[in-house]
Amino acid sequence: MPVFQSKRDGVNGQVLDLDTAVKDGVLGGGGGVGFGGGFAEKLDLNKMIEELDLSEVPSVFICPISLEPMQDPVTLCTGQTYERSNILKWFSMGHFTCPTTMQELWDDSVTPNKTLHQLIHTWFSQKYLQMKKKSEDVQGSASDILDTLKKVKGQARVQSLKELRRVVTNHATVRKTVVDKGGVSLLSSLLGPYTSHAIGSEVVSILVNLTLDSSSKLNLMQPAKISLVIDMLNEGSIETKINCTKLIKTLMEEEDFQVEIVSSHSLLVALMRLVKDKRHPSGNLPGLSLLKSISAHKQVRFLIVSIGAVPQLVELLPGLNPESLELALFILDSVSNIKEGKLALSSCSNTIPNMVRVLMRVSESCTQLALSILWSICKLSPEEYSSIAVDVGLAAKLLLVIQSGCDPLLKQKSAELLKLCSLNYTDSIFISKCKLTRTIR
Repeated sequence: MPVFQSKRDGVNGQVLDLDTAVKDGVLGGGGGVGFGGGFAEKLDLNKMIEELDLSEVPSVFICPISLEPMQDPVTLCTGQTYERSNILKWFSMGHFTCPTTMQELWDDSVTPNKTLHQLIHTWFSQKYLQMKKKSEDVQGSASDILDTLKKVKGQARVQSLKELRRVVTNHATVRKTVVDKGGVSLLSSLLGPYTSHAIGSEVVSILVNLTLDSSSKLNLMQPAKISLVIDMLNEGSIETKINCTKLIKTLMEEEDFQVEIVSSHSLLVALMRLVKDKRHPSGNLPGLSLLKSISAHKQVRFLIVSIGAVPQLVELLPGLNPESLELALFILDSVSNIKEGKLALSSCSNTIPNMVRVLMRVSESCTQLALSILWSICKLSPEEYSSIAVDVGLAAKLLLVIQSGCDPLLKQKSAELLKLCSLNYTDSIFISKCKLTRTIR
């Protein structure tokens, strides 16, 4: 009978057959699932490996070359075992040594390690069937919870929602079950003008984990439901606030989305509070992400400016990480396309210095956005704002952009802004202003 050897995983180098391996627990489950190798062979090994995606697999099952589980193990004359395709590729590259020991091979034939193959297949079969059984159990549990939700009220409903949130969050298969069983419609029906935040926050936390079709999104866009979500965005926990932003962002992806839904003073104020909340920085990115989506709609830009978002975002720029910074710059660039936005940007003393700092410092997209904002401000009053920008190092930064390998259109725009800035100076003075030592660091 074919054999294999190992110095790890409790095998201690002894020669094993399948019965000994199962008895001694090499398969990692003992007799936990009552079936034999014959049944296991009916399951596709490749499919099981892909679906299980296990982080811990017995090392004797791992190919030393690919560090992946073996599906067709073969043994060399040195006694080392490899995945067939990997060792044959090793040979095709002109190597006639054992990859692990680097011994020269006196025989380049490979022998199928049937015992190890059966051990691998049986071990993965156990894990796979355990996973399937657990998945079926939890799907059944989700169906039961949905049935319960139709009957209970008050605290019992809250508890049922908490349990449903737990299984939906932890098990991807349950999410499809909830959708297929009409769970989205049921959950949506629980949102309304008289819904408590305790129930509303649980419902939203579940919905953001589900795939919503067009009909479901339109249903959730009803004014009473949106009003509740905005209220929770203002008053809920940080987790609830983040989930509310995710849900609104999902609704905005719907083709029939109406911009009036996000044309809300209360919504925008709540988002700015979330973005500025230093106690809960986890809300910064989702808040800016939703605000970016909203700012893409021209009708809402004036409202964004009217709540004082521009100076608040400008002050936040230096402390933002690259991803959040790009979102904030996009929002400011969007509002710079309206008169009120330009005036708000120009009246903030830190706008120009902060934009100049961003140039050539974070990413090309951030540079492009900052340059666009600077253009909007400088064209308002070239003599006043261009002078301020040059004094804080803009000319030197523009030269860096022009000399870099970035997008040609970005270079052209930089050259045009540089020319605009130079109009206020004599050649000698402007050249001195372009020195890199003046660049903001």
